Amino acid sequence: MAGETPEAQHVQEKQQEHSIEWGPTVWMHLSTVRQRSPLVQCITNFVSMDLMANTLLSAGASPAMIHSLQEIPDFTPIADALCINVGTLTADWLPAMKAAAAAATAAGKPWVLDPVAAGVSVFRLNACLELVELKPTVIRGNASEIMALTKASGGHNKGVDSCHESTDAMEAAKSLARSSGCIVAASGAVDIVTDGQKVAGAQNGVPMMQKITATGCSVTALIASFVAIDPSRAFEATASALSVFGIAGEIGMDMAKGPASLRMHMIDSLHGLDEATVIRRANIVNLS
Repeated sequence: MAGETPEAQHVQEKQQEHSIEWGPTVWMHLSTVRQRSPLVQCITNFVSMDLMANTLLSAGASPAMIHSLQEIPDFTPIADALCINVGTLTADWLPAMKAAAAAATAAGKPWVLDPVAAGVSVFRLNACLELVELKPTVIRGNASEIMALTKASGGHNKGVDSCHESTDAMEAAKSLARSSGCIVAASGAVDIVTDGQKVAGAQNGVPMMQKITATGCSVTALIASFVAIDPSRAFEATASALSVFGIAGEIGMDMAKGPASLRMHMIDSLHGLDEATVIRRANIVNLS
């Protein structure tokens, strides 16, 4: 269509190439999280703590909202994964984030970075870049955040909301993945996941999920739980988590009257997902 970016056209061309192998892969990740109940340490913002913890619990994981610098040496090495979210970043919190990232890496544990509103201030962008240097396993953000990290966008982004589509950030995500050695996920109508070479698009979810605060934060935590049980396949684990969260939103939307009831039904739906539903509804395409 006229006016579309080549990346957006590429996604549309792949819409019908639903990869049949993804359904069992997605279910394997969710069922293993339920079996193992990985302990996920979350250093996150005050806005997201409740939904993030409930998302992890509903998926079968075990959340720990521990952010004190004094507790990092004792706790982070025993967690199965770490999730760092910079949403309500302050100078007081940054040392604990960096210490936890270093401790997780030293212990051989995966960790996931959510660079919330990375481009809105010099302080925030520099903090995010310092965290990227500590080698997260996965970086998950919206398109504007990913583009800010790769310096692909010179302007300010729209706070925690994205003013770009995820497909706009596909090349930026691939570049960031190659330069950082991380899996990069750019969330949007299509959630782009890349290791710098391979690209997948997770297409589950509903627009109203964007009307619930902390859904992005929560799916980042879910990614951490999935990567915790399959760290050698972080690309597949990331795409699977994004799909599962989107499926829960789709099912929840069937019962919801608005954002508040969607929040409740989404959590219930995540808890109740079964194998047949996941395999039938998982909608992930291989884009390269």
